[in-house]
Amino acid sequence: MSDFDFDLFVIGGGSGGVRAARIASELGARVAIAEEYRYGGTCVIRGCVPKKLMVYASRFAESFHDAAGYGWSVEAPKFDWLSLRGNIHAELDRLEGIYRRNLSNANVNVLDGRATIVDANTVEMDGVRHTAGRILVAVGGTPFVPNIPGHEHVMISDDMFLMDTMPDSIAIVGGGYIACEFAGILNGLGVKVDLIYRSSQILRGFDNEVRDHVAQEMSKKGINIRTDCDVEQVEKTETGVKLHFTGGTTADYSGVMYATGRVPNTHSLGLEAVGVETGKNGAILVNDQSQTNVETIYAVGDVTDRVALTPVAIREGQAFAQTVYGNMPTQADYDLIPTAVFTQPEIGTVGLSEEDARNVGEIDVYSTSFRSMGHIIGNRDERMLMKLIVSRADDKVLGCHIVGEAAGEMIQMAGVAIKMGATKADFDRTVAVHPTAAEELVTLKTPTR
Repeated sequence: MSDFDFDLFVIGGGSGGVRAARIASELGARVAIAEEYRYGGTCVIRGCVPKKLMVYASRFAESFHDAAGYGWSVEAPKFDWLSLRGNIHAELDRLEGIYRRNLSNANVNVLDGRATIVDANTVEMDGVRHTAGRILVAVGGTPFVPNIPGHEHVMISDDMFLMDTMPDSIAIVGGGYIACEFAGILNGLGVKVDLIYRSSQILRGFDNEVRDHVAQEMSKKGINIRTDCDVEQVEKTETGVKLHFTGGTTADYSGVMYATGRVPNTHSLGLEAVGVETGKNGAILVNDQSQTNVETIYAVGDVTDRVALTPVAIREGQAFAQTVYGNMPTQADYDLIPTAVFTQPEIGTVGLSEEDARNVGEIDVYSTSFRSMGHIIGNRDERMLMKLIVSRADDKVLGCHIVGEAAGEMIQMAGVAIKMGATKADFDRTVAVHPTAAEELVTLKTPTR
């Protein structure tokens, strides 16, 4: 029997920490886990789950519009924000309950409160110290807001699920996927939306053709995208806020949300005192086994700033537990990760962008844009984009990019094929499923460029 209270103490009850705790316990370790807010972490409580539910809600406006083309007569619809908010939080309560039950069923000691690191084998909660053979940090990330005058008057993405009323107008500052997703959500729910981004195009890091396509479609839906624009000051007014932009112009809104990125949530965790090395924005530096420079302290998930995706955090947590407690050395695989962005229209992507692929070698690009069948009769001017990037050297598909309805669902299956090393010839000889939008992936015959 160890002299420590636990074999493993996990700080953070999000997806990565919970998976690590459960697997380690099932492998025989004595495990405790502590969470200062709600079990489920960013994704379940204040990120992808409630956000996706809001995406579903916001799409009904276009569905009502489309219905007329299909012979349906819909009376003037009315949206009730408080009803949606209540239903979302009821679902979050249900999911948190599942997380807690799964941990308890795995014989993990579930603790509520903020835990900080005292030394290489000790954590402290509410004045009580617990010792452990190893400590795993899985505290995730937190929204970043620049320290400009009036920053105390802005909302962050967490606040969007807690609003008492829906604003009449909003400025969303940022051009990443979180900013663009909330722009689509609020626009669909009837809010006048300006998307403010300091660079020349939204969604930096994605394929340029995808970026341009999504920006065009968002603009067609009524979102005012203001690029090459930055905020110098936020001024509180009687009716909301006044934003002061670089160059001297101003604009008034009911509210402003900052979605200018996320940073690892390592502040006041005790890392400095114990000597854990951190990098940019406080990210915990780890090796391939998620181990820090302090032998007994590990970290997984967004706090390491490797790949900030929930399924990746889960893989990292499981790999850690299998390696340390299961005698099964395992590393998380970061190659060819399929990703969905729930902009409107949504994005599904896996592999290299066209720009990155051109730096690797000679490529052929197969790209098409079209109106899907459902939008034609619905008289909606929205176009899908399908794109394959293929290596000329060996015919392997290096990247697949989809913009449009169900892009996230489609990219999961495309990701399996590309992960297996599928070639363009493999796509070509696969029979199309007709009539679907997805059939375009196997009927792209001639390179666009």
